[in-house]
Amino acid sequence: MSMIKVPISAVILCHNESANLPRCIAAAQGCAEIVVVDDGSTDGSREVAAKAGARVVDHRFTSFADQRNWALDSAGLQCEWTLHLDADEVVTPEVLLEIQRNLAVLRRDQVGYLARKIMLDNRWLRFSADYPVYVPRLVHRRGPRFIMRGHGDIVDAPAEAAVFLMEPLLHYAFSKGWAEWRERHHRYAAAEAQRILKGFPAFHLHDLLSRNRARRRNALRALSFRLPGRPGLRFLYAYLLRMGFRDGRPGYKFARAMAEYERMINREIQRQLKRTSP
Repeated sequence: MSMIKVPISAVILCHNESANLPRCIAAAQGCAEIVVVDDGSTDGSREVAAKAGARVVDHRFTSFADQRNWALDSAGLQCEWTLHLDADEVVTPEVLLEIQRNLAVLRRDQVGYLARKIMLDNRWLRFSADYPVYVPRLVHRRGPRFIMRGHGDIVDAPAEAAVFLMEPLLHYAFSKGWAEWRERHHRYAAAEAQRILKGFPAFHLHDLLSRNRARRRNALRALSFRLPGRPGLRFLYAYLLRMGFRDGRPGYKFARAMAEYERMINREIQRQLKRTSP
């Protein structure tokens, strides 16, 4: 008996993701359509995706936002609503069921936000990874578009358009090993340093005391840019303040990784400053 599928197009971004795609695509089989947007993969990702049942389209990657927007405009998506995934993410049956329940009442100007459970060594980092951090992933094909902020993407829509879903995605951020993680975060650090050098994000004390979790988190981030010793502070935040020690050894490894990422950003700031100085 065929399964009734949720009428959404799953859009999966890909560049050399042959190791992650089978898990990602298998989990998305409950979607009416699965489209992999490939950026010139050389590891057989296209063949892996097609074998797993996805339709593969090609587009050169310039940014996460551009890639997702291109898919919305030019990938020939069949469904009105789209679920945007990275290849190292997994959508659960519970997420799809919640999306299905919400589709009838969502307006096309609204955006569905999902939290991600970051996984390390097959363990959910419940404390150290600052769960829940929400990302915009469910958008209407004729609705708001993505824009870049630092190394990540957000949706160009007012705050009142946000709809926060209860069920989380699973995010296997370290699935391709630490060498790949460091290489990827060196690129992220360059983008983040560029954003910082354009002007520190505004900091307001009342945001730090807000009941809105996302606003508090952004305020903490803005405050950290104004303090010395950011790598050490980032470790203390993840491991002690957020009680990352309760995640066991994976929590310690994650806190160390976040401190390393802050050092990457600091080094990249200094590098960019030297490059632009007379």
